[in-house]
Amino acid sequence: MSALLLVTGLMPAAAQDAAAPVMDKGDTAWMMVSTLLVLFMILPGLALFYGGLVRAKNMLSVLMQCTLITALVMVIWVVYGYSFAFGGGTSPFWGGFGKLFLAGVTADSTAATFSEGVVIPEYVFIAFQMTFAAITPALIVGAFAERIKFSAVLLFTLLWVTFVYFPVAHMVWDGSGLIFNMGALDFAGGTVVHINAGIAALIGSILVGKRIGLGKDMMAPHSMTLTMVGASILWVGWFGFNAGSNLEANGGAALAMINTFTATAGAILAWAGLEAVLRGKASMLGAASGLVAGLVAVTPAAGTVGPVGAIVLGALASAGCYFFVAVVKNRFGYDDSLDVFGVHGIGGIIGAVGTGIFTAPGLGGTGGDDYSIAGQTFIQIQAVAITIVWCGVISFILYKIVDMIVGLRVEADKERQGLDLTSHGEAAYHA
Repeated sequence: MSALLLVTGLMPAAAQDAAAPVMDKGDTAWMMVSTLLVLFMILPGLALFYGGLVRAKNMLSVLMQCTLITALVMVIWVVYGYSFAFGGGTSPFWGGFGKLFLAGVTADSTAATFSEGVVIPEYVFIAFQMTFAAITPALIVGAFAERIKFSAVLLFTLLWVTFVYFPVAHMVWDGSGLIFNMGALDFAGGTVVHINAGIAALIGSILVGKRIGLGKDMMAPHSMTLTMVGASILWVGWFGFNAGSNLEANGGAALAMINTFTATAGAILAWAGLEAVLRGKASMLGAASGLVAGLVAVTPAAGTVGPVGAIVLGALASAGCYFFVAVVKNRFGYDDSLDVFGVHGIGGIIGAVGTGIFTAPGLGGTGGDDYSIAGQTFIQIQAVAITIVWCGVISFILYKIVDMIVGLRVEADKERQGLDLTSHGEAAYHA
């Protein structure tokens, strides 16, 4: 009856309004700001964070890699990435061709939020998710910094987002996705962004090979000042990353916001404390590493754990990341230059599994009365395993393809001279 009244125009205006999806200007404004904050994470945040960690002769190469990856992925996202991830298809693995070139999207079209009947402009959702797609492959470059061909970075990025990132984003965040329908919790991208990037980074660091002179030459970060600036920008931008993933400006966003404070603080203290005890001195590099480890760990959990649980989760992840960076990497001898796997991969795994634990209401989380820690944690482990296998197998194949087409590694003489001059014909600094 009500549908008939609506069609014939006889339904009272108030009832018609109640039936229509609601777009709130506050939600829209918050999501626009969050989108800009995530872009701020990449440029200049991640670029400066990574740039400060490499030697001066490779600073500009890292800035260029982050800049061009960002631009490339944005174009790919509009052409087919959004469709592959969120195109409305029913496949559990990809979104289909329905929104190629953003077909059907207008200024009036909307995207759903987590509240029934509440929507935001679809263009805003597209732009927000576009920044996630852009930062993820940019994270990977830290694993083989100072020795990879610029053409290889761009070709690998194109292939990787197509066959790894877009399918995993669909599986985790789309309503028809495999991992989504398993009931896995990933609020802002523990699997999609960090585990994905970390696994691809580990494989890349092994296949590209170690830097010339590793263990013999001085390879200390050339500017901890810039690294600190970059890390700080990452923390600020991460509020868009985490709180923005709530898609609405409400209490859920506020929970994600405070958790982005507390988990990061706990992780910084844990890393600095471990260094002080085990090495005798707490370093700025350690504090910056702990900062990022905490942000990574809380990413999947930001909207479902409590602030105290976030502190514990951040501290645990920081300790796990420290162990992989300080012990495991040296023991196995792979050259993950800027510890992408050690921080993003391991931090993402600990965060994703820990989400299943700390979401429990008894530990301050938002889970219901029937919440099962064991049941949810098992689902989280399954989601992590699927992501690792999907990303690991396909990334290995894609690196091999890129190596056959353009080659992965620069010549030894060019590596010794530095990628700034040999790859880009300019230098970050002049005497």
